[in-house]
Amino acid sequence: MAFSDLIPWGRDRNNVSDQRNQDDNPMMSLQRDLNRVFEDFWGRFDNPFGGNMTAGGPRTDISETDEAMLVSVDLPGLDDKDIEVNVTDDMLTIRGETEQKSERDGFTSQSRRSFHRMIPVPPGVDADKAEAEFKRGVLTVTLPKTEEAKARVKRIDVKSG
Repeated sequence: MAFSDLIPWGRDRNNVSDQRNQDDNPMMSLQRDLNRVFEDFWGRFDNPFGGNMTAGGPRTDISETDEAMLVSVDLPGLDDKDIEVNVTDDMLTIRGETEQKSERDGFTSQSRRSFHRMIPVPPGVDADKAEAEFKRGVLTVTLPKTEEAKARVKRIDVKSG
């Protein structure tokens, strides 16, 4: 047994004949159970939020212009009422939670999805003038820079060698 056998994407899942031969061996049964645990664990990272997500939560892009810091967060399936945005002088906090109910064949299924993301805010951002807009599943937070911070920006020309 190689270490790659423990990784779900490192082996052939369709090899049924090997599985029949291994049923008599208790160690192989244990191996199969461990493989299943690893598959369940790694499977959670494929798509934990039901949308365009990474292992740490929703996909987030952070950029900076001369005028502001921009944070874009992909939040498919959420509404603006499901999102909470808070900013202090040094931290931007974005939280979201939604519940989904579905009924099929007389059974009701209910699930809750939530996330919490904290992003450090650099000095020179004017938290009092921050704005947030939610459009087509994307939250965009604009954190304008203070006049002092804008005045400190100096462009440097890059010369080819």
